[in-house]
Amino acid sequence: MSKQLRPTDVKRLNRTWRRNTANRVALIVESVTGPFNVGSIFRSAAAFGVERIWLAGNTTPPTNPKAGKTALGTDRLVAWKDSVPVLQAVQEARDDGYAVLALELTADAVPLHKARLDRDVCLLVGSEDHGCSPAALAAADGACYIPQVGRVGSFNVAVAAAIALAEARRQEWQNLSDL
Repeated sequence: MSKQLRPTDVKRLNRTWRRNTANRVALIVESVTGPFNVGSIFRSAAAFGVERIWLAGNTTPPTNPKAGKTALGTDRLVAWKDSVPVLQAVQEARDDGYAVLALELTADAVPLHKARLDRDVCLLVGSEDHGCSPAALAAADGACYIPQVGRVGSFNVAVAAAIALAEARRQEWQNLSDL
């Protein structure tokens, strides 16, 4: 039976994955107001090596005490920009070399596993109630969705962001032969 890795072994394992990671990943978080969702997004972002997060619209900042409780200090590990209009965030991401892909259920969205995430990509996630705004969707380079087979229509925004970040890294790592 396997036993859990010790902290030193975990650091060594994570360092190995970091050395085999070159693609840049970023996030635009549009009008996500739930502090626990924001904190969870920051925690996942730090785990998957997100380079930058743009907080757009009325997104709750990670400095909110409830967001901070969930983030556990990870907001210090990811660069973030607060309170920018979503179109400005999309333009800044594009100017920095990212392809901007909305994570949203739209008529032309592709399944997440078929989206081209194995490049410098900025994922755009929207509010808990209404998702990405029409303006954000129009500005994005494309859209993708997470296929579901259950009887629920969508994921929680923080869970969806984590799934998409994991898929972006999986696509990058899928051809590594030594890991």
